[in-house]
Amino acid sequence: MKAKKGEHPWGDTGQLILFFCFMILWVGDSFFLRISTFASVYVPLSVRWLVTAFVMILAVYLGKAGHEVASHEHRPAGLVSTGAFRYVRHPLYLASLLFYFGLAVSTVCLFCFGLLVAIFVFYDYIASYEEKLLEGTYGEDYLVYKKNTGKWIPKLEFIRMKI
Repeated sequence: MKAKKGEHPWGDTGQLILFFCFMILWVGDSFFLRISTFASVYVPLSVRWLVTAFVMILAVYLGKAGHEVASHEHRPAGLVSTGAFRYVRHPLYLASLLFYFGLAVSTVCLFCFGLLVAIFVFYDYIASYEEKLLEGTYGEDYLVYKKNTGKWIPKLEFIRMKI
């Protein structure tokens, strides 16, 4: 299996498999089986829609901003620490995680929340692998970036410095 430069060899395949597993589980349980969605009666639909909308908007922003930088036509030569990358080190992966979270919240699918934990472990593993490659490529510059930028959650002191 040939990976793109700087990516885990199983990253794309793993993401695709997890996407299909999640979607089958979400559609199957949320709209047909309804085994783990019993908690949805306790969370008002308006709250679920509000949370889902907010999370999906954030996911779209991170995904769009990350793709603009990571697309092959526009890929910069050096370390990227602008745009969404100034807040988190893995905005594309975070966008995917937020997408899954938004779908799980929309129907309060408890099975999906369980699978989301496994998906997060996978994303964290491939992100850590890629960070080791980035440390080797960019050295001290990446270590400084890593120190100042959260892996999944923005560091508050860094946000205050940038505002």
